[in-house]
Amino acid sequence: MKNALRVICGLGAVWAMAMLSGCGESQSGTNALESIKQKDSVTIGVFGDKPPFGYVDEKGQNAGFDVYIAKQIAKDLLGSEEKVRFVLVEAANRIEFLKSNKADIMMANFTRTDERANQVDFANPYMKVALGVVSKDGAVTDIAQLQGKTLIVNKGTTADFYFSKNHPEIKLLKFEQNTETFAALQDGRGDALAHDNTLLFAWAKENPSFAVGIKELGEIDVIAPAVKKGNTELLEWLNEEMARLQKDKFLLKAYEDTLAPIYGDLVEARDVTFE
Repeated sequence: MKNALRVICGLGAVWAMAMLSGCGESQSGTNALESIKQKDSVTIGVFGDKPPFGYVDEKGQNAGFDVYIAKQIAKDLLGSEEKVRFVLVEAANRIEFLKSNKADIMMANFTRTDERANQVDFANPYMKVALGVVSKDGAVTDIAQLQGKTLIVNKGTTADFYFSKNHPEIKLLKFEQNTETFAALQDGRGDALAHDNTLLFAWAKENPSFAVGIKELGEIDVIAPAVKKGNTELLEWLNEEMARLQKDKFLLKAYEDTLAPIYGDLVEARDVTFE
């Protein structure tokens, strides 16, 4: 009888711990916004190697279009942009950083797709984007020209997914980091490189021996902040914030301060951001 009671009590303790653990998980999911306010700091994931959207400048500071907006998010949320802590991510680990609570918000030029939306929650978008293909002198102007050739992409990006699904006949050379990807194109390890056209336009302007031969591929997508699945209050706040930033013309200001100097008259603000 005593042994049975020990088993029952033991099971009760395990059940109680499981209930407490479950409540904790629910709380961390639904009260992420309150948790950020309590710790008085927000952790935002950004790129460190994708200028002009997210990069580390010569002073060792995070800079770029995404970072510019992220700082304003921190200011509106906590009263000061100094209360943001940036963590550098790569394309392939953006979802994992949210799932493992290494980032509260992901602002690493994150294109919204149905597959990703099954794993994280996207807020209202702040940017428009499509795929493009850059090559030496813009020689590749049609996908058919890539038959039997090597196309360079970043792992876990929209370009990776698009070509893997729609053009399995094209050989893909994949890298984790943008610096590796573009270096591979420059030294001839691939015949062309596929990435977000907004990034390619900027890169080609800095590297005039290359040109974007395919300027728009597939559907027009959007880039948006993302949070861990189930972080309802934080998602709702972000939706309101993005609507406010668009209404107040802040997104246009962010474009003019960070992207316009790069694009010049090559791109218009309304083509890539929500005015």
